[in-house]
Amino acid sequence: MSGTSLDGVDAVVADFAPASGAACVTRGAAHVSLPTMVRDELLALQTPGANELSRAGAAANLLAELYADAIGKALAAAKLTRDDVIAAGVHGQTLRHRPERGFTLQLNNPARVAERAGMTVVADFRSRDVAAGGQGAPLVPAFHAALFGTPAQHRVIVNLGGIANITDLPPGGPVSGFDTGPGNAMLDLWCARNRGDPFDENGAWAATGKVVPQLLDAMLAEPFFAARPPKSTHRDTFNLAWLEKRLAAAGWKGEADDVQATLVALTARTVADAIRRQAPEATEVLACGGGANNAALMAALAAELAPRRVATTFAAAGVPVEHVEALAFAWLAREALAGRPGNLPAVTGAKGPRVLGGIYPR
Repeated sequence: MSGTSLDGVDAVVADFAPASGAACVTRGAAHVSLPTMVRDELLALQTPGANELSRAGAAANLLAELYADAIGKALAAAKLTRDDVIAAGVHGQTLRHRPERGFTLQLNNPARVAERAGMTVVADFRSRDVAAGGQGAPLVPAFHAALFGTPAQHRVIVNLGGIANITDLPPGGPVSGFDTGPGNAMLDLWCARNRGDPFDENGAWAATGKVVPQLLDAMLAEPFFAARPPKSTHRDTFNLAWLEKRLAAAGWKGEADDVQATLVALTARTVADAIRRQAPEATEVLACGGGANNAALMAALAAELAPRRVATTFAAAGVPVEHVEALAFAWLAREALAGRPGNLPAVTGAKGPRVLGGIYPR
């Protein structure tokens, strides 16, 4: 998995039939950082530009090499070979997500990954759901239910990736979920612009600022936040141009760290508002994704959701926060190979269950 935050590629070797009887066990894992030039090119490709098709093709090939490298390193960590693996689920890098226009685009070259990694690859998970009238996202709730659902507690899983989404897991009730808005994406962009760093490590910079109420109100006026699910979003909506309009609307002329603090408050508020509306009876909220390592964001989320317990998936269930989405796409690949639907129509809005993903045999 390489997510919206563009920090790197996470690969896991997932065992879905462990001797322990657990739903899933990670046998090995690896992280491969994105080279700066690749990250910069992927960011540039998020918006229209010159020679896009050729540049996107070249970037897809570079990504394929990184994906294959990450797969190899995860196998080495697990002390396994490619012959021990049934398939790799490789999501690709989302460049456009426009389900309202009937398409979503994940940059990838799965045929190249299959060649380099020497194994069957399953890719392009979102398109079939979009073709069936769905949002194509989020796709992780079914996996969240399999891994974290419990009859003893009403849980909500929050993925704090570049875009944040929630999964509601009521005991014995229907699983639901949707994107809530920006997770790390706006935090990373503002940090890069003002400090030259790809992200605000541990939220330390945000902690030096103060929340600006009028700016937060201008951000919260975004119609997406009030829209009813099913809904999903991406950088097509939440980007620096979006932020600059809100800064202008609020008449902001202050310090950059105050904007960062307000962006933390925006993510925490919109996630919490979604939980209050969708899952008011939830007693426990488990966070995963890169944002779960941001102390400032986690503190703001805990304050918004009190008295509910807010913890990471690692603290509560032993699943590292950076592994959850990679595990989810391994699970979706397994479902595709078995011919089982991977989407939840109640989550995405698709016309019905669909088998997700294209298969590139070894």
